[in-house]
Amino acid sequence: MKLSPVLEKAYTKEQLSAQEAQAKAEFIAWGPVVFQASRLMLKFGILDLLRDSSNGMTMDEISRETKLSGYAVKCLMEAALCIGTVLVNTETGRFTLSKTGWFLLTDPAVRVNVDFNHEVNYEGLFRLEESLKEGRPAGLEHFGDWPTLYEALSSLPQEVRESWLKFDHFYSDSSFPEALEIVFRKHRTKSLYDVGGNTGKWALQCVGYDGEVEVTVLDLPQQIDMMRDNVRGRNGAERISGYAVNLLDREAQFPRREGGVDAIWMSQFLDCFSEDEMLSILKRAESAMTQETKLYIMETLWDRQRFTPAAFCLTMTSLYFTAMANGNSKMYHSEDIIRVVEEAGLEVEEIHDNLGQGHSILVCKLKKR
Repeated sequence: MKLSPVLEKAYTKEQLSAQEAQAKAEFIAWGPVVFQASRLMLKFGILDLLRDSSNGMTMDEISRETKLSGYAVKCLMEAALCIGTVLVNTETGRFTLSKTGWFLLTDPAVRVNVDFNHEVNYEGLFRLEESLKEGRPAGLEHFGDWPTLYEALSSLPQEVRESWLKFDHFYSDSSFPEALEIVFRKHRTKSLYDVGGNTGKWALQCVGYDGEVEVTVLDLPQQIDMMRDNVRGRNGAERISGYAVNLLDREAQFPRREGGVDAIWMSQFLDCFSEDEMLSILKRAESAMTQETKLYIMETLWDRQRFTPAAFCLTMTSLYFTAMANGNSKMYHSEDIIRVVEEAGLEVEEIHDNLGQGHSILVCKLKKR
């Protein structure tokens, strides 16, 4: 298994003393309580109050400002002190924000992850064991009876759907500016299939960047409806079309375009499928390609991350796929995707790393025949 230099240093040798390891084990054991207490410190505005105070606040002052009982404040503040999100002056009894608390409050990635895990994952993850054993998203039944989350998305409660979309878009959107340069500046791209295009955000980026490109979004019928609603009236929308298809149906083919398509784009898409399903999709993409077509696969590959927190977030996200999304996919190691790409009759021409929030783009083409 190959890892980036930082990950190899962190994951191949013991980093903690025995005492530190024991403390971390207890932190894991109380993880659900740590999460909910920290989320409520955010929701009740306590971390905001501490950040904005000039010399900290007492529990009584926090109770008055938040309208929470003294009991509630004491429970939360003592928990936060041991979690490490606040600090206390033992002489004055005044609490201030710690560095960890500051990141919890201000880091946009952390806030997106908190909302995603609470709204989408928290209750369903209770059934992770069942999901791992049965290869199905048992936790999704918390919301209703669907085979995967993608069919459910348009029907989920609004706050759940919004948290999911913010999570999905946060990680992809930061990579779009660099990705556009790769797709349009390095290669001739006047026609593009956006596979799994969701709400059409990438399609809008494409038609806004290039005044001639025509984009076809391939996705489930209900997702195509969402996409059309989202792009209607926007600049370049007349050059965006939809092609409703369930790519889990192994008989479902990519649309045929006279003269071939210049580019096929898959952003945060293949991680939604098992390796076997991925192979089927890539084989069907291969059949729609010419020697000039470029296939762009943009993924957050956990082994190519520059920092350990990113790898941590990605490997944890794999378990969201297990319990909630589909039961059989994950955030992949690059070697796994490259192996499947080659099995599908394609080859990786180049890889661009460290785009936005840790994305990589694999530029693929047909193998020479």
